[in-house]
Amino acid sequence: MAKRPIKPTQTIPLLREADLPLSSKPIEPRDPRQPRLPFDPMPDRIEPCLALLSLKVPKGDNWIYEIKWDGYRLAVHVEPTGVRILTRGGHDWTHRFPEIGKAASELGPATMILDGEAVVLDEQGRSDFGALQASLGGRGGKRTSHEAILYAFDLLYFDGHDLTALGLHERRQMLADVIPDQTGQIRLSEAFEGDGETLFAEACKHGLEGIIAKNDDRPYRSGRTGDWIKIKCIQSDTFAIVGYEPSTKVPGAIASLLLAARKAKELVYVGSVGTGWKRSEAVALKRRLDGMRTAAPAIKLKNKKLVFVEPTLAAEVEYRAWTKDAQLRHASFKGLREAAAHAEIYSIDD
Repeated sequence: MAKRPIKPTQTIPLLREADLPLSSKPIEPRDPRQPRLPFDPMPDRIEPCLALLSLKVPKGDNWIYEIKWDGYRLAVHVEPTGVRILTRGGHDWTHRFPEIGKAASELGPATMILDGEAVVLDEQGRSDFGALQASLGGRGGKRTSHEAILYAFDLLYFDGHDLTALGLHERRQMLADVIPDQTGQIRLSEAFEGDGETLFAEACKHGLEGIIAKNDDRPYRSGRTGDWIKIKCIQSDTFAIVGYEPSTKVPGAIASLLLAARKAKELVYVGSVGTGWKRSEAVALKRRLDGMRTAAPAIKLKNKKLVFVEPTLAAEVEYRAWTKDAQLRHASFKGLREAAAHAEIYSIDD
């Protein structure tokens, strides 16, 4: 069907006498009957959407796939008064990632909330959790990280509008417009369509942690809803440290850490980890844990050699599998998680 020709707009010339000055009409109060443009107040915080662990890659046209980054989950709030950077648990870490904050302030005048992962990359472009910790001053350090970059994978709020009710496909389209540069401190986490199993195999082949599968049609929903699925090449999770076994070979060091997971509202013992650190680190860990000793342990184990501590520290641990009695197999210590990330402790109900 042929389109109708568009008629040229007719304009009316300004009618005035040449010798009279132009004057504007005084601003009148707003008519209360006049409708307001829709505006969503910027939320102080949005609980993050979390990925559900799975052994299989979900298939279907409604799934997209991303690399699983190994770092700290952050929400970057670009507000009229400045930038705030919040951890997954809601702690303000703006001062710890100044370069990311500066890059966020330069994205434009619009307000926004970015969801992403702060990482430090190795020479092969892989995220290195140990390097990220070192940039923050080591385990338990309080330094600022100038090396960390943010891989943004979602846009939750933009220019006065709450985007969480939109589908992921729409949110990512807007996010791609917000982050055009892939070389700065804030980069777009690339999404792939098609064969997720092939991407997973390639991720494992190149030494990556795994992939994240996301339902492209779903809105942003907080918690583990199943909209996002994580598939890991090697299992890696966060566990509470509830005690340690002193070393009999290295004076003033630990031999292993005692680990616990959440089950309902309690902590349950899931085994120990005794590898993954240097001798100096084993000494530093014992010195730190000795200041956290408790006479009321979170778990009960019958062994007089064990030392129990308050479960305020968490360990990131790699492992191969679970035993039938819910104990970790072939565990290796990867690093400490900050107290601010304590909400990430593995739940045995997941």
